Amino acid sequence: MKVLVVGGGGREHAIVTAVSKSSRVDKIFCAPGNAGIARLAECVDIGVMEFDKLTDFALKEGIDLTIVAPDDPLVAGAVDAFEKKGLRAFGPRSNAAILEGSKAFSKDLMKKYSIPTAAYENFDNADAALKYLETAKMPIVLKADGLALGKGVLICNTLDEAREGVKSIMLDKQFGSAGNRMVIEEFMTGREVSVLSFTDGKTIRPMTSAQDHKRALDGDKGLNTGGMGTFSPSPFYTKEIDEFCMKNIYQPTVDAMAAEGREFKGVIFFGLMLTENGPKVLEYNARFGDPEAQVVLPRMNNDIIDVMEACIDGTLDKVELDFEDNAAVCVVLASNGYPVKYEKGFEIKGLDSFDDKDSYFVFHAGTKLKDGRVVTNGGRVLGVTALGSDLKQARSNAYEAVKWIDFENKYCRSDIGKAIDEA
Repeated sequence: MKVLVVGGGGREHAIVTAVSKSSRVDKIFCAPGNAGIARLAECVDIGVMEFDKLTDFALKEGIDLTIVAPDDPLVAGAVDAFEKKGLRAFGPRSNAAILEGSKAFSKDLMKKYSIPTAAYENFDNADAALKYLETAKMPIVLKADGLALGKGVLICNTLDEAREGVKSIMLDKQFGSAGNRMVIEEFMTGREVSVLSFTDGKTIRPMTSAQDHKRALDGDKGLNTGGMGTFSPSPFYTKEIDEFCMKNIYQPTVDAMAAEGREFKGVIFFGLMLTENGPKVLEYNARFGDPEAQVVLPRMNNDIIDVMEACIDGTLDKVELDFEDNAAVCVVLASNGYPVKYEKGFEIKGLDSFDDKDSYFVFHAGTKLKDGRVVTNGGRVLGVTALGSDLKQARSNAYEAVKWIDFENKYCRSDIGKAIDEA
């Protein structure tokens, strides 16, 4: 069969790598792809939001399955566009992708269906938000309602910080139209855990757990980013927590969306906080996490095409997910200055060090080919992932592999997975 993957980052490289292992797949295309993906798939110069061009390409090439990976096209209706042309596509329709597209919607859904989450209020007026803050307990969390590349969350420790946060989100539009509405919610403490899951709208199958590192600098300092590294599984995610979440969070979310007439088929990402009062939902995403996909998918034994088609066909109840009894750590190599200001176009050396190494992966996030050379083309450049028998070995392997890569202004955190030592 022929498969088209929509997207061009590290998540998409991980998906393409998983798809390439399927015995059912003869040809992979990726739009737009990147320099790393180009080694496994034919890259097509079509943007992720160019739905007419994407569907025309799929019809022309006889694509059997399209995997829409990023949040923007899912929320905007990419899967709907493919289905209208009679094409099979993996991912939620627009009316279900709102689970990520609007934080206000997701918070209201959780409140209505008694899914554990932080206390909150929604605001579409800055003055009302500022008035609410006068009596709110600090620290407090401000969230832009819409999509903001994983960066639209501000943790404010003082009232002055919170006031400034409202100004930057709602008045200065730091995150564009995503800040037209805003959620203000209580600050929760505990361990953060990410759990990706497949669902066909009725059945849900959680994947192995992971933990992301959002802050740019060591010690969880600096600005929020799209993710500076991750590890899997989380040693803090126990069998008891998994059972609680399945009963009180995972299945109720799928059932709630169905009850609202928004059947969700695809991947739901559950961002959880393990509080002293039990697990609570921090956020939902409507797709594979990035960089979580880079540590979860290399550990999955299933043929990803079988699982995705079961989600589309409503037969996920017949599928059992199987993951290796090992661990993975991903360290993101970024351009120094990310996420604010950084230079691009530097040649990347050492990529061939990963050839013929089964337990090591280098997933391209922001790269491109220029005059036959691979050069940097973004803030997050590469995700270096390594497997190990346990988390400590995987972490050691990942940081060893980081040394194999070199490019000007290369930067990475040195403490990805350090929480492992505390487990």
